[in-house]
Amino acid sequence: MKKIGISLLLAASVFLPALSQSSKSPFLGRWDLTVIVGNMKYASWLEVTENAGKLEARAQQRTGNVAPVAAVQSEGQRLLVTVLPAGARPELVWDLTEKGGKLSGVSKQGDVTWQIAGVHAPALKRAAPAAWGAPEPLFNGKDLTGWQAINNTPDAADSHFFNHWTVKNGELTNEARGSNLRTTKTFNDFKIHVEYNCPPEENSGIYLRGRYEAQVGPPPRQAPPSGQPIAPQKGRGGGRGYRNPYGSVGSIYGMLGPASPPPFNPEWQVYDITLVGRLVTVVFNGVTTVDNEEIAGVTGGAIDSHEAEPGPIYLQGDHHGGIRYRSITISLPKK
Repeated sequence: MKKIGISLLLAASVFLPALSQSSKSPFLGRWDLTVIVGNMKYASWLEVTENAGKLEARAQQRTGNVAPVAAVQSEGQRLLVTVLPAGARPELVWDLTEKGGKLSGVSKQGDVTWQIAGVHAPALKRAAPAAWGAPEPLFNGKDLTGWQAINNTPDAADSHFFNHWTVKNGELTNEARGSNLRTTKTFNDFKIHVEYNCPPEENSGIYLRGRYEAQVGPPPRQAPPSGQPIAPQKGRGGGRGYRNPYGSVGSIYGMLGPASPPPFNPEWQVYDITLVGRLVTVVFNGVTTVDNEEIAGVTGGAIDSHEAEPGPIYLQGDHHGGIRYRSITISLPKK
């Protein structure tokens, strides 16, 4: 009996770690999602973590800011994510199933149902290039050669929503609310230089690989004292000030950003951004606002959720109009 008891204990000690591993939720980790609405596809993102045995999650819808979800629970191979609780509109729920490392399911809000498909987000761990090539112009200052208009937002269904991008005085100008603008070429790792002039109340963005938005906006009406930290608040940061430091200028929208406001120039603002894999460094008007930090996932308005693939540079044009860009150059890893 004694020998049998010892044998059973040894067997249990081997079995328990395996049992613990097998009980781990298949939904843990980061997921690149594609939301299918009719003949349109939109990028979304989901991160599921575990804290003290309880699942937690944050979600990026196709637009807006990444945010913690209202509730999340799993039932075997099924995950129910309450992205938004009921309020002025019905609750928004993602009902997802995992199989073979992929997600499938639906997004439900009231009587509206959309299809969702997802895959594990890639790690994108790459060493920084030993050297960078010389800057190459993405904008020739004469016309839209190398660029094309795209309608990749919910507003694209509006029949009056079309391209208002043009070139004036050597500047790339969006004259009114309408299409976004992307490069015809796609890129992996790069260093990009962009100068912009943004009128009051306007809002734009520079999308890296078409998936990660560097926020573009005007100088705030009244900037906080230099060096004073800014408390995060809910809502869009946009170009109207610093309500949310991760939604304001100098940030990767909703993901990374400075704790205090960067300096603004009187007219033209300057971005210098380096992206290698998921690691990004953002320099705004000569001040580093994000220092070689990891972008967790796609931001609102991403062109797609295929993070493992190269992507374009795209400029947001679906706000009010009046934004101007110039001196757009890119440096690629030197071969």
